[in-house]
Amino acid sequence: MDAARLGFEPDTVIQELGWDEDVDDELRSAIEAVVGSDLVDGDSDEVVDGVVMWWREGDGDLVDALFDSLQDLAEGGSVWLLTPKVGREGYVNNADIAEAAPVAGLSTTTTSSASAEWSATKLSTHKR
Repeated sequence: MDAARLGFEPDTVIQELGWDEDVDDELRSAIEAVVGSDLVDGDSDEVVDGVVMWWREGDGDLVDALFDSLQDLAEGGSVWLLTPKVGREGYVNNADIAEAAPVAGLSTTTTSSASAEWSATKLSTHKR
């Protein structure tokens, strides 16, 4: 798993949202190895450089969740939306992401394979 290829950088603080039993622990460990620290949870009051959000169809309203993901995010930070791949339980249609992101004030930059089961869509904040 190459977390650096997904755009994670050393010495950054990354918040994790939407953790559940089905997340990819190897990917989580790879991200922690690149950034050099543990992922912080949603209860943290820290300003974070990025957010990893695990999201599945049926988790609720994606626009609301994306708005919530911005709460502790530093200006210029990114949200990595991790969704199950096509054919996997909980798959989220890319059109749903493309529709929700701009409503929450985010731009879709890239989508790539994050692991065998998960895709990563990198969403960037608009410059304020």
